[in-house]
Parts: sequence; C-alpha cells; structure tokens
Amino acid sequence: MPPVNVDEYRLLAKKRLPKIFFDYIDGGAFDEQTMRANRSDYARFELRQRVLASRSDPDLSTTYLGNRQPLPFMLGPVGFLGLYSPRGEAKAMRAAHASNIPFCLSTFSIASLADLCAEAKGPLHFQLYVLDDRELCEEFLAKAEAAQVETLFVTVDTTITGIRERDLRNGFRSLTRLTPSLMAQFALKPRWVLGHARTGLPSVRAIEHRKEFGRGALAQASNLSRRIDKTLSWDDIVWLRERWNGKLIVKGVLSADDAKRARDLGVDGVVISNHGGRQLDGASSTIRALPAIREAVGPGFGVMLDGGIRRGSDIVKAIGLGADGVLLGRAYVYGLSAAGEAGVADVISILSREISITLALMGIASVDELKAVGANCIRLSD
Repeated sequence: MPPVNVDEYRLLAKKRLPKIFFDYIDGGAFDEQTMRANRSDYARFELRQRVLASRSDPDLSTTYLGNRQPLPFMLGPVGFLGLYSPRGEAKAMRAAHASNIPFCLSTFSIASLADLCAEAKGPLHFQLYVLDDRELCEEFLAKAEAAQVETLFVTVDTTITGIRERDLRNGFRSLTRLTPSLMAQFALKPRWVLGHARTGLPSVRAIEHRKEFGRGALAQASNLSRRIDKTLSWDDIVWLRERWNGKLIVKGVLSADDAKRARDLGVDGVVISNHGGRQLDGASSTIRALPAIREAVGPGFGVMLDGGIRRGSDIVKAIGLGADGVLLGRAYVYGLSAAGEAGVADVISILSREISITLALMGIASVDELKAVGANCIRLSD
C-alpha cells in the first residue's frame, strides 16, 4: 500500500537511504530538543471547528513573496538532494513546478543553478550561504542573476555549526572518501546504489571548477561547510541589499528584534527558522516564535516559516498565526528519497488535500479568509 501521509514517507525513506544520508536529513543538534519541539508544539494550538458552514472545495491560493501562488507552501532549500535520489534537485523542482509553486535551490546542492535553469517551468529561487571567499559569493550571485532567480534567501543562523551527533557518528562532513564502513552501509541499500551507479559519483556542480574543495560530494560538503563566514553581520545584509536587485529574504530568524532589524534594513521578508532544530538546541520552536514576530513587524512585511511541518493542519496553524506562507523541508525530502519525483508530487498532493479538508471542517472558504480571521480561529490550548 502506498504511503498515505508524510510520516509514512519518512519510514520508507529510512528503509531506502544509507544511514549516513538518512541521519543527515532526519537529525538535529545535541539532544534534538528543538527539533522535536518543532513538531510537538503544533499540538499546543487548537483549531476552531464550525459546523453547518463547511466548504467542499476551499480556495488554497494566496499571496507570499509578492506573488499570487496556488498553494500556501513552497519547496524550501535542502542541501544535497542529489544524494537522496539521482538528479534529486531536478526531480523536486519538476514536482514543484507541476503544482505551480516555487522551488528554492540550496548552495549545498548537487545540481547547479545552470543545470536547473534549462528545464525550469516555474519560479526558481536560490538560498545563499555567505562564504568567507567573497569572490565565490559574487560568482554565486552572478549565476543566480543569469538564471533569472526571483528571490534570494540568505541563511544567517549557521555561522557557527551546531553539533549534530548523528553526523559525528556517521562521519558526514568529515569523511572525504569511501571507507569500508561506508561501503558496508551502501551494500545494505542496493536500490540506492543502483540508482546512483547510472548517474555516476555525485558532485557539487557549483564548485567543481574549484579544486581546493576536493572531488566528490563528501569532500566538497566538508570543505564548503568550513568556508561559511563566521563573521557574518548585519553589515553583510546591507551589502546584499545593495548588491541584489531581486527580492531578498533573511532566513533563520527567531527573534522579534531581529525580524524588525531585517525589515528596517529594507529586505523583503524573513523566514522564521531554527534550521530544523539543527543549530541552537533549546531554542524556540518556529510556530511558538511566529505570533510575536508577526506582531512586531506588522501586517505588511513578508513572514514565512519552516520547521516541523508534517500535516496540512500544521500549515493552517502557521497561516492563521501570521505566516504569509511556509517552506517545506524534510517533508518533501522524505518523498523524494522514497519515490523520486512522484514521491515529492504525492507529498504536495497529500498536504494540499489535508489543508483543504481542515479548512472545510473549520467553515473557512479560503486561505485568504484564514488570514483575515487569523488567531480568532486558533488558540493556545491549556
């Protein structure tokens, strides 16, 4: 029987991926408290049920990132999609564009912007990690412009990398070559090996021409992560705002004060994010941080959210509490890992259907109506 929800796709992804890659996408920092809170805190908010007022086919379209979108969510940036499924970035992008929603490519991707641009049939966004090599940053920005990227997401919460103990045990970002232990993991996943045997050894295409980053995705991931600028500051956001002519979104905000500062510097919005609980363990979940941030920045400023989304009702709660839209992360990667492009498309379909049913049972006719009634239909449980 095919998976019927995101969690079932997660279990199937666990069966199909080598442990080193499943743990990388599935794990968090230290004790993983914040990662778990990202999920569990959605249950703290109750939805208002209305009877004899249901709408059989609510309108799921809404506006975020300055454009009208058919669904209140998009596919956010996740690194190394090509390790989970051959040509994973292209598969995820095609599934997104088939549903007419945006796809955002990570700096830490197997495919490059040029690779995807040739077959893009919808909005293509890019997520930038600011590196200590500003020449390479300028190269990334120039390629984003050449690819006609609409929106640049700059990630600001990873200047210091949290300790992710699953990755330490598995050697992700420390291994630079195949080892007997890693080969044994691969041997247990013949379907994954066969898929990648057809496409060859994965490599981070955007930096293949830079020999100092090494060969192959493992070495490149390790070397690229060490080059994230540890001195990143608000001055760099000012520089990016002056340098980038498209929409600029600051990703990785949990504080109302930080959100206001980003707004005052002229960026187009923020993503409330704790990097999936992979950075500061013990930090707030994103859904708990949302109401205060929306109140601080006011109604006209762009506020997106990611973290812990597994159900359509999670998305309804986020929108009702003040998010313009949400970014999917792990949810669609589980689908990609389990069933490639079809898995991503099915996750999009599952979440869309769950949103529709949730709104109908709340007596709400559209996502825009949900935004209008807001917190009146969602409350923090006792």
